[in-house]
Amino acid sequence: MTPSPFKGQTGLKRIFNAAGYSLDGLRAAFKGEAAFRQLVLLNVVLIPIAFWLPVSRAERAIMVAVCLLGLIVELFNSAVEAAIDRISLERHPLSKNAKDMGSAAQLVALTMVALVWGVILL
Repeated sequence: MTPSPFKGQTGLKRIFNAAGYSLDGLRAAFKGEAAFRQLVLLNVVLIPIAFWLPVSRAERAIMVAVCLLGLIVELFNSAVEAAIDRISLERHPLSKNAKDMGSAAQLVALTMVALVWGVILL
């Protein structure tokens, strides 16, 4: 397998490049994905509430972690959709399956947020 020409950096240069790519990805998701913006808003509300509620540190950590997991899953879902759209905008059963599975992953993640918060608070 031929190594990628984009993988040549090492050390601190690689870390700085990776951080820049990550910030570019966050910007692209925020700018181009309404679902990501909605989840960011949900996190802006829920995470401070988690620190305000009278719960244990472990419960608080889990509450914050599942919120952030929702953002992570949305980033992957958006990446899958972008890759599928880059390949072709033509309707294809495999493309539909890939996009639907990404959506299903987000549904599971959001269900987990609701369940974890519900179990801890109720």
